[in-house]
Amino acid sequence: MAKVKTTFFCQNCGTQFAKWQGQCTACKEWNTIVEELVQKPEKSDWKTPTTVSKRAAVPLLVSEIDTSKEPRLNTFDGELNRVLGGGIVPGSLTLLGGEPGIGKSTLLLQVSLGLPYKTLYVSGEESQKQIKMRAERVNPNNSNCYILTETKTQNIFKQIEALEPDIVIIDSIQTLHSDYIESSSGSISQIKECTTELIKFAKETATPVLLIGHITKDGNIAGPKILEHMVDTVLQFEGDRNHVFRILRAHKNRFGSTNELGIYEMQGSGLREVSNPSEILISKKDEELSGNAIAATLEGMRPLMIEVQALVSTAVYGTPQRSATGFNAKRLNMLLAVLEKRAGFRLGAKDVFLNITGGITVDDPAIDLAVVASILSSNEDVSIPKDYCFAAEVGLSGEIRPVQRVEQRILEAEKLGFATIFVSKYNKISLQNTAIKIQLISKMEDLVDFLV
Repeated sequence: MAKVKTTFFCQNCGTQFAKWQGQCTACKEWNTIVEELVQKPEKSDWKTPTTVSKRAAVPLLVSEIDTSKEPRLNTFDGELNRVLGGGIVPGSLTLLGGEPGIGKSTLLLQVSLGLPYKTLYVSGEESQKQIKMRAERVNPNNSNCYILTETKTQNIFKQIEALEPDIVIIDSIQTLHSDYIESSSGSISQIKECTTELIKFAKETATPVLLIGHITKDGNIAGPKILEHMVDTVLQFEGDRNHVFRILRAHKNRFGSTNELGIYEMQGSGLREVSNPSEILISKKDEELSGNAIAATLEGMRPLMIEVQALVSTAVYGTPQRSATGFNAKRLNMLLAVLEKRAGFRLGAKDVFLNITGGITVDDPAIDLAVVASILSSNEDVSIPKDYCFAAEVGLSGEIRPVQRVEQRILEAEKLGFATIFVSKYNKISLQNTAIKIQLISKMEDLVDFLV
């Protein structure tokens, strides 16, 4: 009989130690190291010991490997499909994290209720009656979704063998526990063991598994960092519980891009897909106000029109304030220095506040021109026409630099009814007969002449 082994783990970062000590040498936290049982004598596969694996790994030459694309499973959710790269890959593990109450369970329950495939939704946090009440609001007529309330992985795999579902959803990975580990649910070793068993099941049966993960107060997914390395895709569900809009991003994706963005609106009947994000990122107003500018940006392959708001006021205290929400504060300071040096605007003694509406964070350099335009508009108290938009990067010498995929930005602005778009004259544009006027500028002084 194998000897029972124990080791010491840091509950904060997951680092393993041979013996107990007061401070973790990796994350410098105190009193986070606990002893956990990591191995019990007899451990079997996720299936019965007599069952032979369906796929045995054998070495192949590179030229012999089949590169034909595996068909993805359509989730019938356009936003989720876009973020995943076209659908769910068979045999993949997807981890969805987010703040408590943001809508993670609602999103995956809604997806499972909308699938035509046989789906097993495993919940370790809610009873079947609670899930039924939520399901009646979302889609009460589904006949392919099975609900299981269980936290023990061995019992879950028994039900999976009996049901043979096409997709398995686990809510959440922190509530599961395995008989092969003695520590409590949510501990480092339990999360690693349960995830390993799910990976083995997914890869051997080509059944996709979607996991919900809790996050810590720092915004990271709870458990060891290796959890994010083990899974194929890591999704983050973001938003403010006080607002109705939610953003789905991919932080890691082995089967697609990590630049895509999905937007939802939280309603009483579930999450509504927002196919035109510009409707929520541009505020509706009747009169023209100073300090507002519209920027044409890109998130992955999706063009977005976002509103940039700036407020420039005289500093009350000795040191002027510089505050940016949704935009890099260091880049804001750089643009203010360029404005002062190249355009002659004295902003050193003034407070500058910048905000990207809609609660999103943008790091696309193409919004530089819109940021500069909004600051100039607020400083001079001159409104920018509502049908103007901007798409260009600003250099340190005050030149207006070209940005990538500018034609896609122009077409999006035209589709939304904008009359003029300001871009760099160094962009190569081959569009013909467009309804929108393309204003080419080469330096910051040209922008000042148009706006002031």
